[in-house]
Amino acid sequence: MRQGPLAGRYPAVAAMVTLALIPYLALSAALDPLVPIISEQLHMTTQTMALSSGLGNAAYAVGTVLAVQFAQHLPQRRMLLVYAVVLVVGSVVAAAAPNATAFITGHVLQGLATSMLLIAAAPPLTIGFPRDKLRTTAVIMNMCVFGAVALGPFVGGVQAEAHAWRPLFWIVAVIALSALVLAALTFDDAPPADPSAPLDLTAIALATVGCTAAFVGAALLTTHEFSDLAVTGPMFGGLALIVVLIVYQFRARRPLLTIRTMMTSAIPVAGVGVALFAAAASVAATALTASVFMQHFSPVQVGLLYLPELGGALVMAVVFGIVISRRAMHFLPLVGMFLLAAGIAVFRASLPANVPLALLGSALTGLALGATVAPALFVAGFSLQSNSLQRVFAIIELLRAVAAFMVAPIFAHLATRYSGDLLEGTGVALWIGFALAIGGAVFGVAVYALSGARPQKPDLDEFLDGDSPAWYSPPLLARLRSAVPSPTPVRIASRTAPAPHHHPAAPTGPVLFAYDGSELADHAIAQAAEQLSPRDAVVVCVWQPVDVGFTPHDGEPFDADRASQVRLAAERTAAHGAALADAAGFRSCSLAIEASPTWQGIVEAASEHRAGIIVLGPHRRNGLLGHLHGSVAAAVVAHTDIPVLLVPQSLDASSTATPASRQLARVPSAP
Repeated sequence: MRQGPLAGRYPAVAAMVTLALIPYLALSAALDPLVPIISEQLHMTTQTMALSSGLGNAAYAVGTVLAVQFAQHLPQRRMLLVYAVVLVVGSVVAAAAPNATAFITGHVLQGLATSMLLIAAAPPLTIGFPRDKLRTTAVIMNMCVFGAVALGPFVGGVQAEAHAWRPLFWIVAVIALSALVLAALTFDDAPPADPSAPLDLTAIALATVGCTAAFVGAALLTTHEFSDLAVTGPMFGGLALIVVLIVYQFRARRPLLTIRTMMTSAIPVAGVGVALFAAAASVAATALTASVFMQHFSPVQVGLLYLPELGGALVMAVVFGIVISRRAMHFLPLVGMFLLAAGIAVFRASLPANVPLALLGSALTGLALGATVAPALFVAGFSLQSNSLQRVFAIIELLRAVAAFMVAPIFAHLATRYSGDLLEGTGVALWIGFALAIGGAVFGVAVYALSGARPQKPDLDEFLDGDSPAWYSPPLLARLRSAVPSPTPVRIASRTAPAPHHHPAAPTGPVLFAYDGSELADHAIAQAAEQLSPRDAVVVCVWQPVDVGFTPHDGEPFDADRASQVRLAAERTAAHGAALADAAGFRSCSLAIEASPTWQGIVEAASEHRAGIIVLGPHRRNGLLGHLHGSVAAAVVAHTDIPVLLVPQSLDASSTATPASRQLARVPSAP
């Protein structure tokens, strides 16, 4: 493998990522005060400038999907060089643009290349270096995205004060060229991620057409009414295509994006939701108030009003780096949403021209931005294995771009059209943003509560090694889905109540044993062998961190809070059950499944392996608590059409059999 002279050097790679991401993100936030100047010099209308921004933002969103597809089939570091070249070309074309067509082309190339660089370069920076570098990476990622955005208004104001725009664009081109040079110096050839992966042209087409239509429709609000079909047609049609993309990827057998994995797990859903709410609400805190401040201050003065955002983002980036290895990481996005709500409320009070309140609102908003989107992105990423990080980043950036870049024109339209008074309309839009910030906080808390998720300290060693997620994320809304209807009657088989004259007809497909390591589960295998062997069998042990859900047969100590240790104990337990099944006459294999509630893992495993019958040993318990613990068998019966054989413990053994829950309580845990 070919390498550059600085390959594997963390400072050089980090600098490359920083220089690659800053230009377009800072420029997109700096454009507003430059619009009149660019329009005048390139003979562009305000509507054409809005379309230019919309197309650039659409290219940014589409680039996230393209980068994932290219990573599957093409050498990843070579493609990173290609993306850096595209960024340089786009920046030069935009800076030297003699007309509107060249300017728009360059801006679109900048947006496309920036998101592709983000997806190609950020995950390797995160997981490709030792754990002690992760804290620095968290700070860099936060500052690249939100530090650049926070700096944009000031930079744009300074440039507008000089009544020029090309110097800023040429500076951006030089920064992009520096990123390209560092990309070459740090080159470390890497193979494609999965050459056997399908080429998902449908996903790419849906993302391209959907984002372009939605963003163009929103950009047309500059000169059209919201009720105009030219606006609503492409805008809502594009949104519909993006929804179709999500559903299509959720249902695909080999999806390009890990939608199904993320959207069925509690913590990633909470992280994505918070990121979307924060992206949408933050628009109200900056772009709208700037339009009011511009009526009272010069462009550079308005830029100075927003400079505390940069300080707030820097402070919170450092805080994020500190808490990234702690349980407190889960609380940071929640704190950020409340800070965002506070910042929007202060901005509302600062209108039309209260400087101290504007500075305070800017600082609060900067703190909020640094505490929400990037931390929420990592919270979601830590919930899956590290090899999924690239796709997690792609999904969140795609959806965040839709939320942020589409909401901005809609809010601006509302502010200018509401009662014909910009100040009053901006106030209404700010209250909507305030409600979105509070709604995002409530959404995240509700998902955690209804799913049984809890803040956990991330196991970064396991995550970076690729062995397992950094923590356990329960299935989405697991607590709600654990409530099941009453079971239908089922035939019970035991030693004292066999079939009177003949064995039941053997169903097709293997026997699936739900095995939890208890004596009753051993008894169920032995009893089922009298009626069902010899035949194939699958022995399934369902597990969850913390609650565990099974009795390890070997009694070896493990830490119930660490998913990797619980999984290994479950695998050993399932293997023990398979050995018992082999001894009883079955041809067995073992399987450990992470699922909550337990019945869902059993039902899904039976369906996946086309089981002919499911065998369980339901525990006999008294009282309400015992009924709830025994609901696993009832839930399996209620949720599958596969025959279920329940093998209860015999009456003479009930006094001596140890319930799984009691044995589980004695499982030693590592300190």
